[in-house]
Amino acid sequence: MTPQWTLRGLQVGDIGWVAHRQGILYAKEYGWDATFEAMVAEIGAQFVQNFDPAWENAWIAEIEGQIVGSVFLVKVSEQVAKLRMLYVEPQARGQGLGQSLTHECIAFARTKGYKTLTLWTNDILVAARRIYQAAGFVLVAEENHRSFGHDLVGQNWNLDLQAASSLIHQH
Repeated sequence: MTPQWTLRGLQVGDIGWVAHRQGILYAKEYGWDATFEAMVAEIGAQFVQNFDPAWENAWIAEIEGQIVGSVFLVKVSEQVAKLRMLYVEPQARGQGLGQSLTHECIAFARTKGYKTLTLWTNDILVAARRIYQAAGFVLVAEENHRSFGHDLVGQNWNLDLQAASSLIHQH
């Protein structure tokens, strides 16, 4: 099946849209409060203000001109990059878009020579965690925290880009 979405780079207005949609979706689906939207907006603002095109990227997914998902790759160090703010609109879920966005991040990180791709998520985000696990990410730490109006379990996941690339070449 051919994907019905297209991926493009970041444009003016996208950060506000992503923060707005993630705020609404996570409030509706998980009951999270406005502090989650504020965090997404802050991450997005920092991405734009500190953007280094040689080491960082963002992908916006669209279907018929409407944004249906996004993911960001942020430089942590010359060795480590971080996957941030993966999200897919409800009407675009189940088509492999989240997996495709994740793979764009992995491929970009590998091309740039990063050794590790890391991410932070919460254990209740089951669909996202499945995508990360399928891509080869490994859970490295968990921590209970109170955020977004709820008691949550935050998780740090890492992908060893060198090990993952050798696995791919074996197939």
